[in-house]
Amino acid sequence: MMFRLILIPAALMANSATAQGWGNVAKKEEETGFSWTAPLWPSFWMAWTPATFALFCALFSAIALIGVLEVFKYRDGIERKGILGLTTTLGDRLFISLLGTAYIFLAWLGIIGQPVWWPVAISIAWGIFCFRKV
Repeated sequence: MMFRLILIPAALMANSATAQGWGNVAKKEEETGFSWTAPLWPSFWMAWTPATFALFCALFSAIALIGVLEVFKYRDGIERKGILGLTTTLGDRLFISLLGTAYIFLAWLGIIGQPVWWPVAISIAWGIFCFRKV
């Protein structure tokens, strides 16, 4: 009887040890694939997903491009009076197009919802309009 009491806990410990340790060595982790909404760095303070990272990279690149154009190519700035009656430079037109894009997306999500491919097309058309006519 004493022999059984010693073997039962030993067998339970052996099973739990293999389940947590060496028993999982040969098991492969499941590949989840690419996701636009999965966090890039899970323990970081901000939820940087590939979509937010791409958005911020595009914003900073656009600001840098406008800055380089204003400094090197168009030193006086390209000021013109557009269709809205405003005298604008390249930076002003970029700001107006980004602000309009934000309102387009907010209105689309508030009225229609998903999918958001149509507001992307509308925003691109709005940006072209702003840089040509405003």
